[in-house]
Amino acid sequence: MLAIVPYQRVWPEQFATLGRTLRESLGDLALRIDHIGSTSVPGLPAKDIIDIQVTARALTRPLDDAVGCAGYERLVQITRDHVPTGGPADSEQWSKWFYNQRGAERRVNLHVRVAGRANQRYAVLFRDYLRVDSAAASAYGQVKVALARYHGEDVDAYYAIKDPVCDILMAGAEAWAATVGWMPGPSDQ
Repeated sequence: MLAIVPYQRVWPEQFATLGRTLRESLGDLALRIDHIGSTSVPGLPAKDIIDIQVTARALTRPLDDAVGCAGYERLVQITRDHVPTGGPADSEQWSKWFYNQRGAERRVNLHVRVAGRANQRYAVLFRDYLRVDSAAASAYGQVKVALARYHGEDVDAYYAIKDPVCDILMAGAEAWAATVGWMPGPSDQ
């Protein structure tokens, strides 16, 4: 059952603790460690799951081993992200490694993506756009709450609707990025 909860003020602190642990374990293997997803946007309702993006030069065995040593287990069946309409067709642009934290009470989704790829940029731009456009963030929150209410038992239906909504928001994010000359800020960890 998918549940969307009101924004929790502890989410940034929880990310900071998780991010520090990852930075200690991964060192220079992680070019960036960022808090992404809805829990990274102040005021936005979300699933109570911290999403973290590790940006790496490449998806390598030493990186996988280091993430495992940090307490995460790779879900080998998840190998790529949703490809937005009009996004690059090259499947490498959407490849990733996906992990959950082993044995933890706090649910964490860890996305490991390669620097410069479309999916790595998407996550950070999406977050930054929702942080500055409160109307877009509010509307997105309303969509997520309604989706969980009507399709909380059907994960496939939830994402079949949510992913295109995110694509629409990304069109606005891309226009905003072009207007302001957006570049990712410093890594969160």
